[in-house]
Formats: sequence, structure tokens, C-alpha cells
Amino acid sequence: MTAVNQIGWFQIGTDQPEAAERFYGELFGWTFADDETAGAAYRIITTPGAGGLQGGLATSGGPNHAVFSVVVADTEATCRQAEAAGGKVLVKRTTADGLTLAHVLDPSGNQFQIFTPPAG
Repeated sequence: MTAVNQIGWFQIGTDQPEAAERFYGELFGWTFADDETAGAAYRIITTPGAGGLQGGLATSGGPNHAVFSVVVADTEATCRQAEAAGGKVLVKRTTADGLTLAHVLDPSGNQFQIFTPPAG
């Protein structure tokens, strides 16, 4: 697992998944595979090289997006710290598949995600 306070995941949401896969595959050599739990609606992205970062490609009806996700020790505490530093919590803490996550805006309005992996 990626260390705390480092990027641990990224997601691209698109209404044109085939075009996005072709673009990123040709440009960067990324490969794509169905997520075992979500099927073709969510594809796992693998970047090349030892220790390459993984991410996801979500078929969405919009808005299209590219979001990075930072691993944190405590999602709730990090939300409070983000707000104290001038950011805004856009999507409050939720739990999905054992991950505790939230979406945050930085002071310039850039969205990113934070998450705490499941314990254990």
C-alpha cells in the first residue's frame, strides 16, 4: 500500500470510455481491465513500470473529470485540516468497499479525493 500523504489512486470519469482508453493507452502505454466487482462500467488502469500507480476509468454521464486520491491516516481529521487551511469538503466522509473517503476542494476550487484504507 502507498504511504500516507502520497497519491494512492487516480480516477478518470468519461462519457467516451473507448476513446479515453485508446488515448491513454497509446500515449502512455496504460492497460485497462474490468473491475471484478463493477464490470465494464469501471475499468482498472495499470500504468507501466515497477511500482506503477493504479487507477480507475469510470463510465459517467458527466461531468468528465480526472481526480487524484491521496492516502491519509484519518479521513475525518484530514477533512477538518483541509477546511482549516482554506479548503472545502465537497463530498463528506463515506465508506465504500472498506475504504473511508471524501472529496475536497482546495482553495482554488480544484477537486481531489482523500481515503483511508481498511484496517488490517
